[in-house]
Amino acid sequence: MSGDRRSLRASLGARRRRLSAAERGRLALRVAHNADRALHLMAHWRIAVYAALPWELDTAPLIALASRRGCRIYLPRIDRRRASRAMSFVPMRGPRRRNRLGIEEPTGSLTLGARWLDLVFLPLVGFDRQGVRLGTGGGYYDRAFAFRKLRSAWHAPRLVGLAYAFQQLDHIAPAAHDVLMDAVVTEEGIIRCTTG
Repeated sequence: MSGDRRSLRASLGARRRRLSAAERGRLALRVAHNADRALHLMAHWRIAVYAALPWELDTAPLIALASRRGCRIYLPRIDRRRASRAMSFVPMRGPRRRNRLGIEEPTGSLTLGARWLDLVFLPLVGFDRQGVRLGTGGGYYDRAFAFRKLRSAWHAPRLVGLAYAFQQLDHIAPAAHDVLMDAVVTEEGIIRCTTG
């Protein structure tokens, strides 16, 4: 991992952790509203949303809104084998359990391949206008959506980051494996990425 990415993760992560619970809740509601207003969530869309950890932007308001719109919601589930970095998408219903990283995952056996999703909301630590996403360093999303790099015209599913506005950076040097985002939604609105 590059030192620059490591230091960016540390500084942006610390800033996220300093937000009060009330501020996190208020901003999560604004992000959900902005996502719906900009993306026009439609009934029957297959949407993947992450189950937020306490320091991440809370996705509960967005999940509730997408459910009211009739979207079919999926949560990511990582392969249980430690050496694997594979991720699948499971309908968000029924019981859940925490994985080895502490993230809630559905326990159901039905999965949907990443190619068949319509829209994916991604967690991130930082981002830039070119669509480069600074994640936590596990590479799960980049592996799941690597097929998008092979396409020249059709880039489904749409990849949309969820972030606080302060997580935007002027430039992040892309790594060879990075899959670019199409947009990022913050409490201030939507940022359409130039190369995603």
